[in-house]
Amino acid sequence: MEIPWSATGLDPLAGRVLEYLVAVRSADRDEAASAVGVSPAEAERALRHLADSALASQIGGAAPRWTAAPPRPSLGALLARRRAELARVEDLVERLSEAHEAVSGPRATDMVEVLKSQDEVPARYHQLLMGSSSEVLHLAKPPYVTGASTGVVGVPPGVQMRSVYETDGFTDAVSLRTALRGTGQGGKLRLTSQIPVKLVIFDRAAALLPIWADRPASGSLVVHSPALVTALAALFESVWERAEPLSLTRRHGLPASGRDLRTREILRMMAVGMKDETIARILNLSRRTVQQHITDAGAVLGARTRFQIAVLAAKQGWLSDQAEASP
Repeated sequence: MEIPWSATGLDPLAGRVLEYLVAVRSADRDEAASAVGVSPAEAERALRHLADSALASQIGGAAPRWTAAPPRPSLGALLARRRAELARVEDLVERLSEAHEAVSGPRATDMVEVLKSQDEVPARYHQLLMGSSSEVLHLAKPPYVTGASTGVVGVPPGVQMRSVYETDGFTDAVSLRTALRGTGQGGKLRLTSQIPVKLVIFDRAAALLPIWADRPASGSLVVHSPALVTALAALFESVWERAEPLSLTRRHGLPASGRDLRTREILRMMAVGMKDETIARILNLSRRTVQQHITDAGAVLGARTRFQIAVLAAKQGWLSDQAEASP
């Protein structure tokens, strides 16, 4: 394996001569030249370079000979000097960048990241999520990226997630598991019939959204521009205000009358367009039990269709949060 001697500040020839010297007790210029296949003059220059770097030293005698310094301390000291030089260069780069941005303003590449690989998206999502400290805003709609881990990771302690799901997409196991995890950690959930774009906003400082709305697997953008993030947060709040609140708290042992808590819970989910199978899965009921609650509510309300049941239940106040406090 070829050693990248340039990283230490040595040229390749000096590195080869050093490799030869550490394997012998000592050598003169001609022996070193013959060993590495160069002229005596070239070997002389390489040996002088090693001496200047404290990696080799000349020992006396009629014919000068050379010996390598102990590699670990000598090369370690050389690398330490190189690291210090690189740190100074990095500081210079930062100062130059600040001066450049002060004149030209921030570049577009600093404001938006492009994630082209499908593997990049869940990794970047997890990084942004774990770096959040207060709030995550989430708009979810199909199509979902198969196998992606986004959304199934719990939020950090102290971070509240507010999520809005598109009703037609709130039927698969991933979205349900994500919603249950989020609300279980103190998050809030709402449903709406239509969401304009999939979106996650982290602490109102960065936003993650797909490049193509109908092809989430084709890549995503991470937006850092304060103006764009503010606009996307305003979009989220607009969708949030129009969406219907949904509780995923599972209750058991309630009576099956038309106005009990369980029936109201089912009617709320039905009113925002959730299918019976999804309602049953969320509430840990059978599909038949869900349908029986809806049928019983229709009988009490004098309604025949699901639409009529939803309208009349809303008029009766059964779907409001305050109704749960009434007997």
